[in-house]
Amino acid sequence: MMTENTETPETTQTAGVGAPEATTTTPEEAGEQQGRRGRGRGGNREGGDRGRGRGGRDGNRGKREEEDDGIIEKLVHINRVSKTVKGGKRFGFAALVVVGDGQGRVGFGHGKAREVPEAITKATAAARKKMIRVPLKEGRTLHHDGNGRFGAGKVTVRTAPPGTGIIAGGPMRAVFESLGVADVVTKSVGTSNPYNMIRATFDALQDQTSPKSVAQRRGKKVVDLLGRGGASAAEAEADAAAIAE
Repeated sequence: MMTENTETPETTQTAGVGAPEATTTTPEEAGEQQGRRGRGRGGNREGGDRGRGRGGRDGNRGKREEEDDGIIEKLVHINRVSKTVKGGKRFGFAALVVVGDGQGRVGFGHGKAREVPEAITKATAAARKKMIRVPLKEGRTLHHDGNGRFGAGKVTVRTAPPGTGIIAGGPMRAVFESLGVADVVTKSVGTSNPYNMIRATFDALQDQTSPKSVAQRRGKKVVDLLGRGGASAAEAEADAAAIAE
């Protein structure tokens, strides 16, 4: 009986000693802390919001870089390809992309990868490395007509007056929109393969020359070249002043 009486006060004392510690953090506060930890780990409310916030900032940053860079990217074609291996077939994707600055520079590239985004990234990087400069008349159309050919594809491009618009279809439209051409008339004959059509279009664009470059090559003035078509001297001077690559 003596031992029992001595033990009970000790238990009450320990309980009394622990009581002030419990008062420092009430059960409600402990429950709220556990709820916050659970939501943070689970990513339901707060964790999910944080994740979406980071993703939004990254996405906006990528858009700002594209706007600051000034490069127009257009996806022309995606093709699913397969490779037969020992265990079966391995599928991948091939992307064809056209890029341009809208001011006379354009390029194209293609890339292959197991996933579509990676294939587009590879094609875009390849297109940026192979951009060419095309002289434009008044910044809106081509200086002269031209023909291009690659494989079974034949392409004809013609200069057009203001207000004509881009009369082109399929992959050719993407090329001229990225190039910055506002008025052009085109015709494609033969194959409808987008790869061959774009290569034929670039073959025609690479043959484009401006009166300024021709005059420099021949050692003459632009007015002399423009005045040989029967135009007056005043008209030739006005045309020469309006020419800008």
